[in-house]
Amino acid sequence: MREYLKFYIDGQWVDPVEMKTLDVENPATEEVVGRIALGSAADVDKAVKAARRAFESWSQTSREERLEVLQRILAEYQKRFGDLATAVTEEMGAPASLAQRAQVPAGMGHLATAAQILKDFKFEEDRGATMIVKEPIGVCSFITPWNWPLNQIACKVAPAIATGCTMVLKPSEVAPFSGHIFAEIMHAAGVPAGVFNLVHGDGPGVGAALSSHPDVDMVSFTGSTRAGIEVAKAAAPTVKRVHQELGGKSPNIVLDDDAFSKSVARGVQHVMTNSGQSCNAPTRMLVPSQRMEEAAAVAKATAEQITVGDPNGNFNLGPVVSKLQWDKIQGLIQKGIDEGATLVAGGTGRPEGLEKGHFVKPTVFANVTSDMTIAKEEIFGPVLSIMGYESVDQAIAIGNDTEYGLAGYVNGADLEQARKVARQIRAGQVSINGASDMTAPFGGYKMSGNGREWGDYAFHEFLETKAIMGYAPKAAE
Repeated sequence: MREYLKFYIDGQWVDPVEMKTLDVENPATEEVVGRIALGSAADVDKAVKAARRAFESWSQTSREERLEVLQRILAEYQKRFGDLATAVTEEMGAPASLAQRAQVPAGMGHLATAAQILKDFKFEEDRGATMIVKEPIGVCSFITPWNWPLNQIACKVAPAIATGCTMVLKPSEVAPFSGHIFAEIMHAAGVPAGVFNLVHGDGPGVGAALSSHPDVDMVSFTGSTRAGIEVAKAAAPTVKRVHQELGGKSPNIVLDDDAFSKSVARGVQHVMTNSGQSCNAPTRMLVPSQRMEEAAAVAKATAEQITVGDPNGNFNLGPVVSKLQWDKIQGLIQKGIDEGATLVAGGTGRPEGLEKGHFVKPTVFANVTSDMTIAKEEIFGPVLSIMGYESVDQAIAIGNDTEYGLAGYVNGADLEQARKVARQIRAGQVSINGASDMTAPFGGYKMSGNGREWGDYAFHEFLETKAIMGYAPKAAE
């Protein structure tokens, strides 16, 4: 039983102002495996004040000082690699192999990337007599999700540290263990008191206070579009910067060529990774209508090879994170059946042989049309919708026919055509043939949010731009 009943504020582990606790469940066993303290607006106020005090000196540190701190954080993170992997598996059900191969390394990758970028990042630019200066925005509040917990913590914390900001983190109360260990890492790394603070809690108790606090200069939120709207509303009266990475319903356009079978199989595997709990998952696969049966057959064969079970065992997929999520996914699978989509693989209920745990069958629907609920709503589970197109132009139109715009995918042998299609997808990040890049900007168009994370683009989110005119006046003639 893990007990995380203190918050990390001003360089110390402190008791909550008022002790309230929340049980944390292991989604694979449905058993309580830990407790956290739930914070309040009073705890947030203490943490924000600590961050505000620390900002005065931290914002004035040199590039070299911040680089040294980032490198110490990375070293401590590496020491706790095993602890972090165990925590992620326990709190949100990621298979141990995925935790070790992707979940924990993702956080490490953002820390290393930020350190590398900081070495050469230009914080000042001469424009004749004017000096353009990029300065840290101030105190930042971070509200992070449960699905890729370390990825989302590190991709906010790393650039904030690098640019001289101070911060208060609220990790997801559904999967809080890895966030708590991250705070231990920050302490062990000797991050100056008040620069990084952690308050556990839920949205109404802590998230709302972090979003509305007048001494917070920026709120960065990752989660559902619904919750993101509430964050923006809470932030509006104080006119703070709002950075959001929200939902997605990403199209995957499979071109009509010799790579077709390989492209379909890759798309299925991508959707199912992390039990479908990725905001950028390619959940709408678009295939030529005349090859729908072929696509369905390949998708069925691929989905049926995916094993589901104990995340500590040798299985591809673990559970989804909670009963709430499981119920939502089951309802949407049933909706797909009721609305006439062709169920190719999976379906409702737990996979055979699993009597407890929030496990979902890898599910594929074919002959899905744009008016169906499963083509429009973010399911956030291992569920793929295959849709048909008559022409590439129609595929692009269907792909863009969504309120979201987080990611897009194009798969095919003809690189020139794939590039052409990628340019026309209205999304913040488009991947051709499975390519990925941790330094590429990540964020969405439309209802998928605003601003960008990852790499050098993330740095700009945490900086204000100041123009100092007459900084270098012309010499008198």
